[in-house]
Amino acid sequence: MTFTFRPLDPLKDAELLHSWVTHPKAAYWMMQDATLVDVERAYMDIAADEHHHALLGLDEDGVPAFLMEKYDPAHRELVGLYEPRPGDVGMHFLTPATDTPVRGFTRSVITAVMAHLFEDPAVERVVVEPDVSNKAVHALNEAVGFVPEREIRKPEKMALLSFCTRDQFFKIQHSLAATGVAA
Repeated sequence: MTFTFRPLDPLKDAELLHSWVTHPKAAYWMMQDATLVDVERAYMDIAADEHHHALLGLDEDGVPAFLMEKYDPAHRELVGLYEPRPGDVGMHFLTPATDTPVRGFTRSVITAVMAHLFEDPAVERVVVEPDVSNKAVHALNEAVGFVPEREIRKPEKMALLSFCTRDQFFKIQHSLAATGVAA
């Protein structure tokens, strides 16, 4: 699967995002009770933030397929919870609920997200902090090279702080390509 990325438009994309982030599948996104206006405001705040960016991942037909956020962990999300390094970038992604799941879709999404982040030569390491109970995302993270470091207490959750370096990611991608396994 091939994806492209475009900046999220907080007003134009709010209705679509609202349907995604309030769905029961998106419980870890913590916006279950958000109104459409809440979603607009949250993403307008992100659009105005120099340290946080929201992007839509588009499928081959240009249709929005997932949400990706990237942030500077020295300024957002993880301030005071770990020692950031130059080249660190934080990441969140959300695949919407569907009645017709495609095998391997979410793995393709996280692989595309990671490849997109590493297109920036300044990015050396991706940092994530998913809820400790989100076992599905832990498995996906491991599949693309993340290594858990430790549990951390965030205001909204207990999180599993994990890192994936550029080398770890590309080593796994190279290994998968060599064995003929699709990423």
